[in-house]
Amino acid sequence: MQTRGSDTTRYRSRSRSRARSLRLLPALLLAGALALTGCSAGDGDSGSSSDKAAGPGAEEAGSGAAGFDRGAASQADGAKGSGGGRASAAPGPVVHVVHIASLTVRVKDVPKSLAAARTAVEDAGGVVGEETTDRDSEGHERSRVVLRVPAAEYEEVLAELEGSGRLVDRKASAEDVTEQVVDVESRITSQRASVARIRELMDRASKLSDVVTLEGELSTRQADLESLLARQASLKDRTSLATITLSLSETPVKQAQEDDEPGFADALGGGWDAFVTMFRWIALAVGAVLPFLVGAALLLFLWMRFLRGRTSRGGVAGSAPEGD
Repeated sequence: MQTRGSDTTRYRSRSRSRARSLRLLPALLLAGALALTGCSAGDGDSGSSSDKAAGPGAEEAGSGAAGFDRGAASQADGAKGSGGGRASAAPGPVVHVVHIASLTVRVKDVPKSLAAARTAVEDAGGVVGEETTDRDSEGHERSRVVLRVPAAEYEEVLAELEGSGRLVDRKASAEDVTEQVVDVESRITSQRASVARIRELMDRASKLSDVVTLEGELSTRQADLESLLARQASLKDRTSLATITLSLSETPVKQAQEDDEPGFADALGGGWDAFVTMFRWIALAVGAVLPFLVGAALLLFLWMRFLRGRTSRGGVAGSAPEGD
C-alpha cells in the first residue's frame, strides 16, 4: 500500500511539473524571440560602430582590394585580347620623314613679319637658325631666315608663315628615311657587340703582340661605331625638326609673263642686242687674226723690196755690154 501511494505521489508530482513546464513554454518562447531580436539589433549596431571605428583605413583597404580585383580583371581581359588577337591591333611601323620647305613672301614690314615668324616658331617649340638681312638699291629691306620646327607642328607653322603676306613662291619636299634609320640602328647594335667582344679578348690576352693587335682592331671598330652614332644623330635631328627657309621682301618679285606678245620695242631691243653681239664677235675675230696679218704684210714688204732690188740690178748689168 505504501508502495502504491508513493508511486501515485511520484506520478502526481511529475504531472504537476509537466503542467508547469507547459505553462512556462509560451513565456520562454516569447523571451527567446525578444532575445533574438535584441541580438540582431546589437550585431547591426556593433557592425556599424566597428566600421566607424575602423575609419578610412578599412575603406582604403577595401578600395585597394577592389582596385586589385579590377586590375586583375583588366589583365585577364588583356591576356584574352592578346591571345585571341582581336581585342587590340598591333601598332604599325614608325615612319621617319625629312621635311624641307622654302617660302618667299612679300610683306609690308619686314622686321615686323620677321618677329612674328620667330614668335610662331618658338611657340611651336622650334628654333631660329641662320639669318641674313640686307637692303636693295632702292632701300627696301630683305631678310632670309632658316627655321627649325618640330615635325608635329610643321604643317601648322608652314600655313601660318604662308599667310603672313602675299605668297610669291613655295617649295616643299618630304623624304622617307625609314630604311636608313633602321639600317643604322641595326649596324650600331652589331658594332657595339663587336666592340664588346674585342674588349673581352683583350682582357683574356696574355701576349703583348696579341694585345697590340687587338688594340688596333678596337680603335678601328670604335671609330666605325662613332661614325654610325653621328649619322644616327643627324637622321634624328633631320626627322624630328623640319627645315623651313623663309624669304621676306618689301618689293614685288618680277616674274616673266609668257602670255604677252612682243612689241616693236622688244623687236628693236632684240635686233640691237644681235647687232652688238655680231659686232663683238667680228671684233674678236679681227683681234685674233690681226697679228698674223701684220706678220704676213711685213714679210710681203720685205720680199717685194729685196726681190725688186735684185731684179733691177740684174737688168742694168746685162744691158751694159751690148751698148759697148
